[in-house]
Amino acid sequence: MNRFALPIALFALLVVVLAIGIKHSPDKGVIASPLIDKPAPQFSLPSLADATRTVSTTTLRGRWYLLNVWGSWCGTCREEHRMLLEVRRSGLVPLVGLDWKDDDAQARSWLAQLGDPYEVVAVDHDGRTAIDWGVYAAPESFLVNPQGIVVYKCMGELTPEVWEKEILPRLQKRQAATS
Repeated sequence: MNRFALPIALFALLVVVLAIGIKHSPDKGVIASPLIDKPAPQFSLPSLADATRTVSTTTLRGRWYLLNVWGSWCGTCREEHRMLLEVRRSGLVPLVGLDWKDDDAQARSWLAQLGDPYEVVAVDHDGRTAIDWGVYAAPESFLVNPQGIVVYKCMGELTPEVWEKEILPRLQKRQAATS
């Protein structure tokens, strides 16, 4: 029995140390995007409002924008929608929607019913563009600077806390730099 006491005690100590480290980790639950500080993936997709027009990263370049990946089938996207309307009202950064693997008629109906926070919505029927952006699940949002570099990724719902702690400071840095 004594020969097992030391290994069991060391194992228990290791478990306690790891548990404390995980509990106090500031990055707990964060999956870093490989896109941060890299050029935004290029795309050219049909517009939800007018399929004869395209939405592309080329036309978005030269200004800040927040790309929001969503779908009318997504329950969390519905919860997030009120916050997106607030972002639009703030006028601080344009919202660009990426409607992911959705039915166009349902997406248009959804926006008509809940309000349309987007400056423009690109339609990603096959999901290829979302894959290029490294999307795991909707909703996800990406803050892109005027040089076309991804500076922040929000996985999951964009909340007031994320807006205030993560996005606003990055936008305020740009205002300070241009002043």
